[in-house]
Amino acid sequence: MEQQKTPTSLVFGVNGERFELSHVHPSTTLLEFLRTHTRFKSVKLGCGEGGCGACVVLISKYDPVLDQVEDFTASSCLTLLCSIHGCSITTSEGIGNTKEGFHPIHERFAGFHASQCGFCTPGMCVSLFGTLTNAEKTNRPEPPAGFSKVTVNEAEKAIAGNLCRCTGYRPIADVCKSFAANVDMEDLGFNSFWRKGDSKDFKVRRLPQYVPNKTNNRFPMFLKEIKHDVFLASGKCSWHRPISLIELQNLLKLHNSNGTRIKIVVSNTSMGYYKNKEVYDNYIDLRGVSELSKIRKDQTGIEIGATVTISKAIEALKEESRSDFISDYVMMLEKITDHMSKIGSGFLRNTASVGGNLVLAQKNNFPSDIAVVLLAVDAMVHIMTGTQFEWLTLEEFLEKPPLGLESVLLSIKIPSLKLNQSQSSEPRSRFLFETYRASPRPLGNALPYLNAAFLVKVSPCKDSGGTVVDTCRLSFGVYGSKHAITAKKVEEFLAGKLLSVSILYDAVNLITASIVPKDNSSKTAYRSSLAAGFIFQFFNPLLKTAVITNGYFNGHTNHPFVEDFELKDNQKQVHHDKVPTLLSSGKQLLEAGCEYHPVGEPIIKSGAALQASGEAVFVDDIPSPSNCLHGAYIYSTKPLARVRSIKLTSELQLDGVRDIISSKDIPNGGENIGSKTIFGIEPLFAEEIARCVGERLAFVVADTQKVADMAANSAVVDYDTENLEPPILSVEDAVERSSFFEVPPFLYPKHVGDISKGMSEADHKIVSAQMKLGSQYYFYMETQTALAIPDEDNCITVYSSNQCPEYTHSIIARCLGIPENSVRVITRRVGGGFGGKSVKAMPVATSCALAAQKLQRPVRIYLNRKTDMIMAGGRHPMKITYSVGFRNDGKITALELQILVDAGIYVDISAVMPHNIVSALKKYDWGALAVDIKVCRTNRPSRSAMRGPGEVQGSFIAEAIIENVAATLSMDVDSVRSINLHTYKSLQSFYEYSHGEPCEYTLPSIWSKLAVSSNYDQRTKMVQEFNRINIWKKRGISRVPVVFQLMQRPTPGKVSIFSDGSVVVEVGGIEVGQGLWTKVKQMAAYALGAIQCDGIGGLLDKIRVIQSDSVSMIQGGFTAGSTTSESSCEAVRLSCNILVERLKPLKENLPQEMGSINWETLILQAYMQAVDLSASSFYVPSMNSMSYLNYGAAVSEVEVDILNGETRFLQTDILYDCGQSLNPAVDLGQIEGAFVQGLGFFMLEEYETNVDGLVLQDGTWNYKIPTIDTIPIQFNVQILNSGHHQQRVLSSKASGEPPLLLAASIHCATRAAVREARKQLLSWSNQDGADSAFELGVPATMPVVKQLCGLDNPVIVLQSITDSFSLAGTHKVQVDQK
Repeated sequence: MEQQKTPTSLVFGVNGERFELSHVHPSTTLLEFLRTHTRFKSVKLGCGEGGCGACVVLISKYDPVLDQVEDFTASSCLTLLCSIHGCSITTSEGIGNTKEGFHPIHERFAGFHASQCGFCTPGMCVSLFGTLTNAEKTNRPEPPAGFSKVTVNEAEKAIAGNLCRCTGYRPIADVCKSFAANVDMEDLGFNSFWRKGDSKDFKVRRLPQYVPNKTNNRFPMFLKEIKHDVFLASGKCSWHRPISLIELQNLLKLHNSNGTRIKIVVSNTSMGYYKNKEVYDNYIDLRGVSELSKIRKDQTGIEIGATVTISKAIEALKEESRSDFISDYVMMLEKITDHMSKIGSGFLRNTASVGGNLVLAQKNNFPSDIAVVLLAVDAMVHIMTGTQFEWLTLEEFLEKPPLGLESVLLSIKIPSLKLNQSQSSEPRSRFLFETYRASPRPLGNALPYLNAAFLVKVSPCKDSGGTVVDTCRLSFGVYGSKHAITAKKVEEFLAGKLLSVSILYDAVNLITASIVPKDNSSKTAYRSSLAAGFIFQFFNPLLKTAVITNGYFNGHTNHPFVEDFELKDNQKQVHHDKVPTLLSSGKQLLEAGCEYHPVGEPIIKSGAALQASGEAVFVDDIPSPSNCLHGAYIYSTKPLARVRSIKLTSELQLDGVRDIISSKDIPNGGENIGSKTIFGIEPLFAEEIARCVGERLAFVVADTQKVADMAANSAVVDYDTENLEPPILSVEDAVERSSFFEVPPFLYPKHVGDISKGMSEADHKIVSAQMKLGSQYYFYMETQTALAIPDEDNCITVYSSNQCPEYTHSIIARCLGIPENSVRVITRRVGGGFGGKSVKAMPVATSCALAAQKLQRPVRIYLNRKTDMIMAGGRHPMKITYSVGFRNDGKITALELQILVDAGIYVDISAVMPHNIVSALKKYDWGALAVDIKVCRTNRPSRSAMRGPGEVQGSFIAEAIIENVAATLSMDVDSVRSINLHTYKSLQSFYEYSHGEPCEYTLPSIWSKLAVSSNYDQRTKMVQEFNRINIWKKRGISRVPVVFQLMQRPTPGKVSIFSDGSVVVEVGGIEVGQGLWTKVKQMAAYALGAIQCDGIGGLLDKIRVIQSDSVSMIQGGFTAGSTTSESSCEAVRLSCNILVERLKPLKENLPQEMGSINWETLILQAYMQAVDLSASSFYVPSMNSMSYLNYGAAVSEVEVDILNGETRFLQTDILYDCGQSLNPAVDLGQIEGAFVQGLGFFMLEEYETNVDGLVLQDGTWNYKIPTIDTIPIQFNVQILNSGHHQQRVLSSKASGEPPLLLAASIHCATRAAVREARKQLLSWSNQDGADSAFELGVPATMPVVKQLCGLDNPVIVLQSITDSFSLAGTHKVQVDQK
């Protein structure tokens, strides 16, 4: 019997090391084990959903029958540890490391400047490694030495599921492509291996050489003997892996009869979507049952076992479609594989099963692409219930009540297509098949707004020459309804009909009425319009040629073969690929400075290879001290409520929960303070009243992070709203109730000029126009994290991922009621910050410190992504009202603005918003400018600084006003921009203290240079021509400037030289991925080089920048505002100057007979003569150097698909002034990364809340940052070295934030394309005249764009043609009568 089965051990390998475990809780994930029980920390927790790629590993399985090893990438955050029995796991450390040598992947990531914060880089490396490993197994020709068999396209797609928030992806794409045998070396971007103009042979030689299969990850011999039937027992829980259907039946029968909680698993990927928090007694792994993993093919069709992974199913269907003879069935299979390859990401498809996907659709209404596609082809499913077996159609299966635990899906069958064989004289029928997927990411890794699949049998009509629809199957995945459905009414309507414009018109109307999503969201109308668009796209090419050439129907032909029904045998048809091949490209123009060597050199980012191999240590990588506890927050789910009590549910008063910390636990003498800025403080915990959703109520402390998270999720909070006023949840409410934060007078923007005079000089006015801007989430790859360790004498050390350690230090001391000299805050590196690790990181570190002090045990936290997103606050939303006066030539004479900023419940940094908004808005000469900005206090989470806080919005507001002025005047918007650019004189009046010298005002030259380098005028004409001849796609192009006011802050630095000549540097600035350490190293090497010793050229390699320590380096300030790198560099230069002054006399006094002195000798002598070789300095910028302006411009071109609202970013050209760049490679990365983050804000990222202020987008499934397939296809950047600026640090200028503002060029180009679509829509409705009054929302997502382009344009077109046919018919009758 099953009970007597002896438990086995779990055996697997990690990077060649053997692990054998006899007790494992079946819910333990591979990621959890790797991070807590091994030394391998390269696998990072980014989302816990399989949506970001930070945790990707390579899993290798041995097949003893074939004597082959199967290698595939997988998300370790979803992979259950028990499922890897007998497998070998390879992490990024396993493919290369500091001890055994880096892999060429690591070296190329470093050399192509493709790693910034480095948190996502190891996962990227493993994704690429997996692709290379599998490419070597193909029978393709041997590639040239140093290259892989992988193709350029495959290489680039290798990281399509990996997210990066820093780089903008372009250099990562170059790393991937550099391994491909068919790469064009000229297409690879800026790197440290070669310079422009070097020969191809030289370039190939300089690349770190790739030798296939030369890695440390050979499949371990000790795993080849492992038996694969597993039974593991751990306490009350067990893991079973039956190897036959009979064993499975017995297991199900046994566990169903004794009432245990069963979880049937294949790969556990559903946990990424459903986050099932239930506890199970028994896990049954279906992958051992061979009947469920087979793929069978015969003349009746293809049967795919339920546990076959999506990747293997794709491969099997591709294999079937590779025959030279092309049949309708083969074409259908090819399109199914194309569609399935857009489900999730590669590492998800490698483990997720086809059967699991369909069962989720059936039981949980999962929005499955597979269900939609297979429903259209009349797939069958094989079900086992108890000992009964039955075949059902997929439609019957989906209609059934949810499957019980006694039922198991065994296989899915795609039947062959059956054509009625008619007499040879009859025209032959054909099957046409197409799938559709409207998704925010072309390559997948995003759920679609709507998907569909159509299988239609057609035959030519001999009499009319048209097309008859014999039968059709139209399936749609309709959100909010139970599952995928077929459009039966439309199928019945079309069956037997001769296709015509009027029939298609009726079908489109009918589908709109049939496909009505039940989710009642704002996207309902959009989804219905997509359904109509899909039908139109499919049937449009089947209409008679006379109609097709009407001019309305160009573009969007999906059936390249419809005009020739009789396909010749063996004729391979070109597959119509609706998603363009990826292949991003770009040119980078930058000059290396040589005056201050090595400053100005594009040297590799410090620690880049270490980041790639995963050996760089982030806070959560620090091994837990013994006795360490873990924390998780219980937060408010009400916007304003009294908290009466907090309890954990009885079944989850778990083993392992040690305490619940709240404001009551703050010691005597301590304060309830979680963060502070110069404007005010925020409490650590709500005391009696919770004032916003997401406010911290308490901190659960438990033995593991998993238990802490489960306990926090299970907490029951008793709220009471009696006698409380209603919460303020909008800026309008705040105005009504006068709920505002005070803005200090020195930060409130002054008016410029005389507004009344300016308005009186205007020929035209736009009065009280309105717009709104939403929020944006940071999406740093590493969430908030800290580790607090109590020390002797009531001291405490806190490791924090933090942009402001100095402030955090002070907060912890105040909260604990201890002197600041008892606190130490250490920050080595931050896995992405963007402002979100400034004020928002303080309470996280303080919570750990409070718990650690109370319990006298180390306490750490790593916030889960959902909690992080709910509490983060993010970018400030705002409502803008403006009135603007302007002349006939487009010159603006006056602008009046009222802005309501939603700051949330606590002030944070919100008081700087008026200053920042207006400083960026002033980039144009408005003639006169008056502003009224109110910072509103609402019952929402506090908004905080996010990359370019206020400046992003201010710059965009300026562009929106310019666009509106141009539309009102029916003028070209680029000429309106040009006429309103500042002269140096107007610049002086708008930027009173930071305008600089006339020669520093480089914007006019940038503006004209960019027009030439981007070929702007010619491309504008090409866009106009494209729009004239294309109906369903429209392009737009836009050129946008940026003027950004930057401020330097006081910053400390310290340089110490050891007796061997090696140097250690400390700075106040934090390395967050922006290359601060790299620039600081260069500056130290340059400044110490002034001593002019022998061997000084190798000084760069002797310098190490070390972690920030708030005790060693006080007054560290905060890392923000783009200028910390240059301030830190200047502080280091001052310190080095002190050391050089101390060393100079020694060098001069050394005996002449010693000849030339090398660096090491000099330093040794200095030690012997007791010269102080440690120097600190505190750089305080002068009034003249504190503030300056930076300039740049961008041209972007986009293409909008007006049938589904998708915007493709075709090309962006950026010209940016870096002064004399301290490191052009680092600045290039900052420019590209900032721009792509801005693209996310303007085009993709929705960060909305419900009526109470609870965030709706709370993970990777619904918050979509840019990916490699959503960046500009052609991405060109030129860095302008604009000469000498006496008041700058070695003439340099910042690059971290200003380029983000240039992403508005994408939005403006999209607006131009939408304007063309609307113009066309008006002409179809026989309405002439300009259509100026529309606002393109931010973000301009697919639904937003489609709504403005017209939700019903196919209907309007078909109606227009039908009406014109009717008129023509009437006219003909009248002529005949005459």
